[in-house]
Amino acid sequence: QVQLVESGGGLVQAGDSLRLSCAASGRTFSSYAMAWLRQAPGKEREFVAAISLNGVNTYYADSVKGRFTISRDNTKNTVYLQMSSLKPEDTAAYYCAARVLSTSINPRAYTYWGQGTQVTVSS
Repeated sequence: QVQLVESGGGLVQAGDSLRLSCAASGRTFSSYAMAWLRQAPGKEREFVAAISLNGVNTYYADSVKGRFTISRDNTKNTVYLQMSSLKPEDTAAYYCAARVLSTSINPRAYTYWGQGTQVTVSS
């Protein structure tokens, strides 16, 4: 089992950058594929980015490709989401999630979730 705690959200202007962090508890962090997902008011939770166990493979939603970068530091049990060129449509609650071994772009495939951190982008 793993507990996840996100941080780094806030209110920014369009075009700004922001970095989210997700700290995981437990000694087996490197056994979990990690992902960031988001949910805007009135919308379903959607996939944003995922990263493999060793960080070699990354996957992105088309809407964030080229603007967001997911990374992980297994020595610090932490996964990051570097967001740049933010747009008002990126406004959402951002969640960190984990699942054993393989990555997935399906939000329902993730077993463990953090409590979320709000990102608001003003125009």
